[in-house]
Amino acid sequence: MSGIVRVYKRDDEGTLHFREAWFDEEYSQFVMNFGVVGHQSKTEETDVSDAEGAESLLDAFAAQCQEDGYAEIPNEEQSWVVAQFALKTREGTERDRYLEQKAKDALISHLAWRGLGTVERSEFTDYKLNIFCLCPEVNKAVNAIKVCARGEDLDFTKLSIGAAPYIEPEQFKLKHSAKPANSFSL
Repeated sequence: MSGIVRVYKRDDEGTLHFREAWFDEEYSQFVMNFGVVGHQSKTEETDVSDAEGAESLLDAFAAQCQEDGYAEIPNEEQSWVVAQFALKTREGTERDRYLEQKAKDALISHLAWRGLGTVERSEFTDYKLNIFCLCPEVNKAVNAIKVCARGEDLDFTKLSIGAAPYIEPEQFKLKHSAKPANSFSL
């Protein structure tokens, strides 16, 4: 299986749209997810008898997207958006590891269903938990992360968000801070 096909297209007004598709082996379904980036997507499922049939549907989906002007956005044209949670200890406690897993799971789902990107990794640094997301639209991703953090009870008062171009990962700029701050550092 080729995994997931995820493509984007800007309309005449500059609004970014996305389409994605994959084969859900657990339910034997070909799943299409699509919509305006930053908004809850629409989803359509089709029952498929085997992986070969799903591969055929995935190929047809990719061909139709290309014909409609959709294309992948290269990593170099995206941005790193980091959700950072302040911690009470230098390396994190068991509770912080629970927060890490809960936050990653929540962000994976929240960003994906809105075409806002993927959670790539997380790390603990001095008194911080950093969750790295690769996103096509920074401001919409920042807003979605704030909404997700509030809705999922993810220590919103300890949340800061920074963003940097993919090709300049040292150039993080503060996009949100629950406390007064002027800069963002990993």
